Amino acid sequence: MNTHSVISKLIAQRKPRHALPGALYSDPDVYKKDLDLLWHRDWIFAGHTFELEKTGQYLSLQIGEYPVAVVRSANGQIQAFHNACRHRGAKVCAEPKGKVAKLVCPYHKWTFELDGRLLFAGNMGEDFDKSQYHLKPVHCEIVNTYIYVCVADVAPDFSAFRNAVTPFLDPHLLDDCKVAFESNLIEKGNWKLVFENNRECYHCDGTHPELMNSFVENLSVAGVGGADDPELTAHWDRCEAAGLPSRLVMDENGRFRITRIPLSAGAVSYTMDGKPAVTQRLDNSGEPDIGALLYFNYPSTWNHFLGDHALSFRVLPLGPNETLVTTKWIVKKTAQEGVDYDLERLTKVWLATNDQDRTLVEGAQVGVNSPAYVPGPFSSQAENGVCQFDDWYCETVQNRLGEHIELKSVI
Repeated sequence: MNTHSVISKLIAQRKPRHALPGALYSDPDVYKKDLDLLWHRDWIFAGHTFELEKTGQYLSLQIGEYPVAVVRSANGQIQAFHNACRHRGAKVCAEPKGKVAKLVCPYHKWTFELDGRLLFAGNMGEDFDKSQYHLKPVHCEIVNTYIYVCVADVAPDFSAFRNAVTPFLDPHLLDDCKVAFESNLIEKGNWKLVFENNRECYHCDGTHPELMNSFVENLSVAGVGGADDPELTAHWDRCEAAGLPSRLVMDENGRFRITRIPLSAGAVSYTMDGKPAVTQRLDNSGEPDIGALLYFNYPSTWNHFLGDHALSFRVLPLGPNETLVTTKWIVKKTAQEGVDYDLERLTKVWLATNDQDRTLVEGAQVGVNSPAYVPGPFSSQAENGVCQFDDWYCETVQNRLGEHIELKSVI
């Protein structure tokens, strides 16, 4: 039976509002199909424009089987390329980030302009035509400093996401920001387990004491309730009166969702005491308690925006049972460490939370690998978000395989 049929069969076996069959989390062939059907076709969050402020600055990332480089070119534009030399395939940008005058392949010194044009290739003879060997471009879109790339030959529409997210992010003035700290954590678990863990807080009370000083899960993020929650609607009304869009917006296919939620009473930031970690605010709303703006965009990112700082999270699959999670703490560009913020205070909550989540994901991976594993039911009270993610995954994969089946989820 080919992989196409195997995945269709596994998805068809899934009961409504249940976790996925174990092979969807661990089988190497399923993982390759995930890359082909999702990661190699969709828009993937790469990084932020303020990480590439100067000409020649670059960042690199691995999207499944594709190494990609994102570069600030001489004309100020940010462009993305397949990070493989047109000679013999060596990575041109060998480091995760850096700054160069030209893009020089470390293998045989083929030299490319920052816009990808091949400038020099030694010992190739008089008949060699440099114009045929420029770096191959990768689709690149930017929205409110977020750089998204797509390695597909034809990229899907980006405008629906851009139109939805821009009003929410505009007030947070991200063009005037910087990365205060970056964390890279390899979790020995499938990328779907990583995202599932993010999409529910059923586990939070017993696992995340630092986070629970300020964070309160709100079911509206999963599309449940909202208008019938007086505390939430009062929060939305107050924030929107201050010019901060807040009410839930979601993609009809479930790929992205954006909303603003209140934090616990008296808390305005993700700190141990709930008080601001940074003296300079990201927004000019004048509203002291804006809670947390949350947005996710499958398959690669979830994000939190508070009054004093923001966090962007990027997920990249490294193998069937291995995932890279990159977290960036974002503050005002003029904020000075040691003056406007203390780095340990700023990062303490999410460094702890990320490591706790890593432990949970790795334990779940061991369990779903077991021949005795049987997918269990989702809680109708606490796991609507994770159910929504699994529904999105199954429906998207089946649609792209051309064998759509109906999933009877309440979400």
